[in-house]
Amino acid sequence: MSITDRNIQNVDLHAKVLSTDIVKRAKQRGIDAIVYAPHFTRLPEIRKQAKQYTDKDLLVIPGREIFTGTWENRKHVLGLDLQEPIPDFITLEGAMKELQRQDAAVLVPHPEFFTVGLTAADCRKYSNVIVGVETYNPKHLTVHNKRAQKLAVGLPAPRFGSSYAHLPRTVGEVWTELSSPVSSESELITAIKQEAPRKVRHQTGKRHRWQSVKEFLHLGWENSWKKFDRMIVSGIEDTHPSHQAYTGKFDDVSVY
Repeated sequence: MSITDRNIQNVDLHAKVLSTDIVKRAKQRGIDAIVYAPHFTRLPEIRKQAKQYTDKDLLVIPGREIFTGTWENRKHVLGLDLQEPIPDFITLEGAMKELQRQDAAVLVPHPEFFTVGLTAADCRKYSNVIVGVETYNPKHLTVHNKRAQKLAVGLPAPRFGSSYAHLPRTVGEVWTELSSPVSSESELITAIKQEAPRKVRHQTGKRHRWQSVKEFLHLGWENSWKKFDRMIVSGIEDTHPSHQAYTGKFDDVSVY
């Protein structure tokens, strides 16, 4: 099989980490493709990393989890097949408008999860743009997954699952299985946009539950020291709308 002629069926639609060991682990778990969408990283760098780690057995697809709103009222939106960069720290309406303009594949990660997920009302409002709603995420507790599943029932977009891996060993714990395999990145993006039939799959047993607990506990670090470092120590993010890379295009929807 050539690098341009694949058999892609099991897809991890959202991971935050990427390395040689992670690629190896994904293959061992039967994953055919991973969407790599790290926080606060500009699209050109994500594309570069995705290309570097793609090989004949694993396709790595660049994605952007856009951080909309302020730290106190933030909501995440996952965009695939972006033609142009979109910054963080813009309004949800501004992000959705730009995603629609680019005809991106818009996915809803971890809906109604603490303060970082879109609400049911948000999902209904942008249902004409959204092509997938996440209903199983290892960072969720059982109550969060059940709530996401209940929320998705009343929406037209199909469900998906992802590892949402912030920790390397979470890769391969959750994936989305397409009903019919595709052979390229463009075919996969088309299948997602056209809301092709899919099933949410995940590992089971004590090891899976413990890995999920570790991902949930990782939130504490993300929202304590890591948050302080981003807000106070490190200064302006590379994905801030005032960064020169965005040429002032998003100044009117910037929240900072």
